[in-house]
Amino acid sequence: MRALLLRETPEGVAAAVETVDPPDGEVRVAVSHSSLNYKDGLAVTGRGKIVRAPFPFVPGIDLAGTVTHSASDRWAAGDAVVLTGWGTGEDRWGGFAEQAAASADHLVALPDGWTAARAMAFGTAGFTAMLSVMALERAGVTEGPVVVTGASGGVGSVAVALLAHAGYEVTASTGTESAHDALRALGAAHVVHRDALSTPPANPMGRAAWAGAVDSVGGSTLATLLATTHRRGCVAACGLAGGHDLQTTVFPFILRGVTLAGIDSNTSPPDERETAWARLAAADAAGAFEALAVETIALEDVPAWSDRIVRGQTVGRVVVAL
Repeated sequence: MRALLLRETPEGVAAAVETVDPPDGEVRVAVSHSSLNYKDGLAVTGRGKIVRAPFPFVPGIDLAGTVTHSASDRWAAGDAVVLTGWGTGEDRWGGFAEQAAASADHLVALPDGWTAARAMAFGTAGFTAMLSVMALERAGVTEGPVVVTGASGGVGSVAVALLAHAGYEVTASTGTESAHDALRALGAAHVVHRDALSTPPANPMGRAAWAGAVDSVGGSTLATLLATTHRRGCVAACGLAGGHDLQTTVFPFILRGVTLAGIDSNTSPPDERETAWARLAAADAAGAFEALAVETIALEDVPAWSDRIVRGQTVGRVVVAL
């Protein structure tokens, strides 16, 4: 099979398309599409410690395709499936290849009405955005002003569209000036520069501005959001593009009852996965993502686009057509 193979060299990680033997596993899938996420960009460029398996290694945390062989009663040849998380593209070979192997329990059926290509227009980023919205709902944040950080990225773009479609007043935070029109087209009522949220308030708590937030940045931005969230509000933390440290106080939690909800899309349980994917497909059918920017690239293009996504030079979603 053709695959994007990562090799360790004295100069760092090198990525190239090669022909290799396919992996073996409980279920084998002919991959038609994958997607490029920020985590994939870190793995392919070697700028993050994403790969935890021996090299050479096939990255790609998402894939969609058709089952070709199954040793499990849950799946049969011809079934259309999606795989995200569970260490795919991190400690087991991933989706940047024409074939993949997976545990039967890790696969989800492709939602009705979707193609594999459309599912990968969302991938882990869209799935994470949906989990974040579900976390806000569970915390009781069903209306009011919400903010999405890293809004021009994959998670952010989908989150903006989901929240706007659901009737929230959405503020999109981004450092990409060229993305403002696209974010407004997705439904953002306001667009602010990321610097406006990157410096925590001088006091432990600032003026309450948000009923909820979806944060893929982390670091000082997450600290700012916690300090400026309304009473009984919720911040869904799903990324660390701006850093993994968090310097904050307990005051937002004990004086305003703010909830910090961690989003772990990697090991999300099967029932939650099915719900999230079904809701994404339903929102798509209802027209929530008509303005979502989707770029389709070939396997050979992944290294160059990985550099772009790590540098923050992409908008929306990137699909990899195998």
